[in-house]
Amino acid sequence: MSEVVKIATRDAYGKALVELGKLHDNLYVLDADLAAATKTVTFKKEFPERHIDCGIAENNMMGIAAGLSTCGIVPFASSFAMFAAGRSYEQVRNSIGYPQMNVKIGATHAGISVGEDGASHQCNEDIALMREIPGMVVINPSDGIEARAAVFAAYEHQGPVYLRFGRLAIPNFHDENYKFEIGKGEVLRDGKDLTIIATGLCVAETLKAYDMLKEKGVDARIINIHTIKPIDRELVVKAAKETGRIFTVEEHSVIGGLGSAVLEAISEECPVKVTRIGIQDVFGESGPALELIHKYGLDGEGICKTVLEKK
Repeated sequence: MSEVVKIATRDAYGKALVELGKLHDNLYVLDADLAAATKTVTFKKEFPERHIDCGIAENNMMGIAAGLSTCGIVPFASSFAMFAAGRSYEQVRNSIGYPQMNVKIGATHAGISVGEDGASHQCNEDIALMREIPGMVVINPSDGIEARAAVFAAYEHQGPVYLRFGRLAIPNFHDENYKFEIGKGEVLRDGKDLTIIATGLCVAETLKAYDMLKEKGVDARIINIHTIKPIDRELVVKAAKETGRIFTVEEHSVIGGLGSAVLEAISEECPVKVTRIGIQDVFGESGPALELIHKYGLDGEGICKTVLEKK
């Protein structure tokens, strides 16, 4: 059996930018003194004239990105999710979202898997913040292959896009033939007893939970939702109608993220019981990433346990 490839989605982001940079002269990358961590340093080495280090001034960086976009440039503004979505929220809303600028925000180090950096850097609210900005597309890739495809799709999309990437290396479960489309989810396992809808690094863990549930006689449908906004309403509603029970799994607060987006979609067309698995309205804490994922019930074991207890 071939070894499972593990890659952090932030690494895939950096590599994808270099690929795109070779194809498009109008692609610029901005960073806020974190190029080594966000992996945009690879783009900086290849295209130093198209990489702008804005220093520790994320708010200013968003304004610069907005300005560049008015000149035909497609800027990717990069920083940690806590800074890109949190510290810079006003600038993202007013300078990028309101005028619908063609700016792409590459937010790395999202969620509790930032690990030892602790609660101050573990942004579990970014999807909620970005979802509420009118016209903002929000994408949370589940592995390296999907992350690369998301970056390419974001470049082609006309308008603001928020891309959420992680620090932790996670397994690739897609292959090179994978077709990515903004706003379209995918069924990974087609069960009939209940549906588990996951996003980001939780998708791979949900696939582990699927195997555990199968051993317990539970035939689960597994759906990967990479685009939180616009969400694939048709796919989500179809699952609600056909299985009658929904669980959502995300490395994000249960308030305002994937779970909220799913509830909004199905409550209007096919109300069914939904259980949201995620960060339960608490701050994170410092610790090894894998231990934190286990503690907060986001690994395969934790997901399986919650489904069995509440199905």
